[in-house]
Amino acid sequence: MKRIYIVAHFCSDFTSKGNNRFNYLASKLSESGYEVHFFTTDFSHVKKQKRILSGFDLPYKVHFLHEMGYRKNVSIQRILSHKEFAANLEKALSSLELPDAVYLAVPSVDAAFKTAKYCVKNNIPYIVDIQDLWPEAFQLVLKHMNFLFWGMKKKIDYVYKNARKVIAVSKTYADRANIVRTDSYNSICVYIGTDLKIFDEYPIHSVEKDDNELWIIYIGTLGSSYNIDIVIDAVRLLREGGVNGFSFQVFGDGPKMQEYQEHAAGLPIRFWGRLLYSDLIGYTKNADIAVNPIVKGAPQSIINKHADYAAAGLPVVNTQECKEYRDLLDQYECGINCDVDSVEQVASALRVLIKDSDMRKRMGKNSRRMAEEKFDRSNTYMQIVELVEDVICS
Repeated sequence: MKRIYIVAHFCSDFTSKGNNRFNYLASKLSESGYEVHFFTTDFSHVKKQKRILSGFDLPYKVHFLHEMGYRKNVSIQRILSHKEFAANLEKALSSLELPDAVYLAVPSVDAAFKTAKYCVKNNIPYIVDIQDLWPEAFQLVLKHMNFLFWGMKKKIDYVYKNARKVIAVSKTYADRANIVRTDSYNSICVYIGTDLKIFDEYPIHSVEKDDNELWIIYIGTLGSSYNIDIVIDAVRLLREGGVNGFSFQVFGDGPKMQEYQEHAAGLPIRFWGRLLYSDLIGYTKNADIAVNPIVKGAPQSIINKHADYAAAGLPVVNTQECKEYRDLLDQYECGINCDVDSVEQVASALRVLIKDSDMRKRMGKNSRRMAEEKFDRSNTYMQIVELVEDVICS
């Protein structure tokens, strides 16, 4: 039996019904007859606490490796924690039999670098799967400390350059890897997506929502990359302009939650906090309009919430600068793109969708069509399984 190692620093808890790419792939590859070993941390990045390490039944072996943990996403403590995880990963890999192939998630940088060096040393083919651009994502927040990221860039370039194949959650990320690669044809884009069959089975939660009330919804992190303030200000403009019958529902948690709550005081805005994925989707299906407000200069491209909004059939009001996502919204006619810092444009787009039910329904249908064609991982992820098989057999 062929052996595959999956190295994914960040993944869902194994006892919950998450929607993580690597947990999903581990199950699919196991079902295809491979011996799968999954290497990850014993620290939950989402909950900022030690993971539950037992009490689940999986078709693959999970190796939980220790790291000290951290309280803030952008901190020296996090960098040190990641280095500890990478060191323990290096020890774990060297203590086991060599695999036939490695599937490597990026980020984090140190874990990816240690894994890539292990693979090069032992002539093991590895596939890199780019989920986010590091160090670029940190440089957005720590602009005055760019000198810290030279070493990270050198390491990640090594990871990209030596990979047998590159998979990325967007063409934007694949293009970044190809800057240092000589065989750019060996890269493919597979959006994060969601399994629509599973998504559709989640029940719609009954909530106290008036039949005539429209929900504008945001799902995701409440951090420095996401500009919830622009939506709050747009809601204020709409109310001042006499637009009623709607509310803004915010699902998620993060370091700026209290700041946003204070800014939203007195407005029809509710902060729900973090929910289980199945519950989150149950509420998302109750929504009428989605917002995707991302700050100027952010490196994000195609992300989790894009798939969930599309699967729920929601029109999107978007400020994200990423051309790839803006083009998708235009191509499918399922959203309205706004300038990244324009409260007025966001308010205008929301006003149009609130007032025009036919437009909402039309864009909603187009959004769902985009999900079926671009984001249904039960179909799209077969490209990844086939690529893994190609690497193992070559």
